[in-house]
Parts: sequence; structure tokens; C-alpha cells
Amino acid sequence: MSKDIQPLLDDWPCEPGQLCVRKIRGNDGRAKVQLRIEMGILQMDVTGRPDGQEPEGYESLLHYYKAQAQKPGSEDFVLDSESCMALQMEALQYYHRRISFLEIGEYLNAKKDAERNLELFDFVKEYAEDEEDRMAFEHYRPFVIGHRVRAEVLMYLEREAYDMALSKIDEGIDELRAFFREFDRHDLIEESEEIAFLQEWADEIRRDRPKSLSQDLRDQIREAVGLEDFERAAELRDRLLSLKEKTEI
Repeated sequence: MSKDIQPLLDDWPCEPGQLCVRKIRGNDGRAKVQLRIEMGILQMDVTGRPDGQEPEGYESLLHYYKAQAQKPGSEDFVLDSESCMALQMEALQYYHRRISFLEIGEYLNAKKDAERNLELFDFVKEYAEDEEDRMAFEHYRPFVIGHRVRAEVLMYLEREAYDMALSKIDEGIDELRAFFREFDRHDLIEESEEIAFLQEWADEIRRDRPKSLSQDLRDQIREAVGLEDFERAAELRDRLLSLKEKTEI
């Protein structure tokens, strides 16, 4: 059997400027996500570590190192630069799977992978021996926060829960601002692409969101009163009161 994967690549062309992602069932019967890249295809497990490996018998390298840090007598545990590099390579796997989940609309899985890498950043921040290694991870924190917020907001928008979506955006912006303040980089708050994107997205949601039934009734009441159609205004008020009663039950 030929080992040449060119036929696979020809059957699934790489589209310039866009993510090409699909979900398949592997020969092992488990769901996989495939990401088409310029010179190949990345195939990732949907659960666990994306490459399907279990370092030292653990779900991931992060799980392994966390177990080592929690062992009795491990008060002096630190992550050297080699360990940090290995964790960074593992984080890259979760990044590729996260953007794939976002592309195919599996927002809960994307949120979990973002949270997982933020947990890794926290671990490195606490245990890295070298400050340069800590900062290498912290550099990506705003980007990953942005992805986590995006996944959360899209989950709420799917359910037409616009107020919750806007609340998540506000929380994300506050978290990003706090991050820059922690490093005394107030100047980066205004320059942050993540904050700017979230602010613009919130404006778009407020502008385009469909009216709720109660808001629509209130608008109709104002219009009826303006036209001195008091009978219709009274009918609309009764409908609004009835809607409130049902909501409070």
C-alpha cells in the first residue's frame, strides 16, 4: 500500500485565507477533527490530548507535571526551560484543535480547550524556573482569553440569549484589562486587538439583536398612544401584563 498522502490532499484542497476543518470517524471508531494545512492534514482526537498520546500514562503532559508538583516532598518542584518548551508544544496542539472547534461550531469544546491552555499558563506562571519562560506563555494569554470569550458568546447567541452574551463580553473585557494592569501596561489596553474586537462585537449585537416580545409590545403601546388609539393601547397593555405574569410563574 502506498504511503503517499497526495491523493488525500488532492481530494481536499487547501482554501487560501480560510480554515478547512472537518469531523470524521477514525478507524478506531472514535471521532476525530481534521484541519487542512498548506502541506498536509492535522488529525486530532476530540477528547483528551489532541494527538491521542498519554505522556507517562497521564491524559496530558500538564496533568503529569501537576501530579509531580503535588507529590509529598515536592516543595522544590520547578519547571525548567526544557519542560516549558514541551508544555508549549502541547499547548499548540490544543490551539489547533480549539480553532478547529470554533470553525465547525462546537463552541463548548472550544471553550474547554481555551480554559485548558489558560490552566497551563497559570501552572507555568507558578512553577517556571525562568522568568523568560513565564513571560513566553503570558504573551499568549490575551489571545486565548479572546478565544474563550468568543466560544462562550457564540454559545449564548445560538440560544438567542443576547443579554448573557453581552455580559460575557463585558466580563472578558474586564479580564483583559486586569491582565494588562497586572503588568503595568495600561497603554496596551487601548491597543489590544482582543478588546477592540469584543467592543465592536458588543455594539453589533446591541444594534442587530431581535426585539423581545415584551419590548415589541411596549413599542406598539407607545405607537398606539401616539396615534390616540387608546383601545388598542389597552389591549396591548393587557397582553404585556399577561406575558409578565407567565414569566414570573
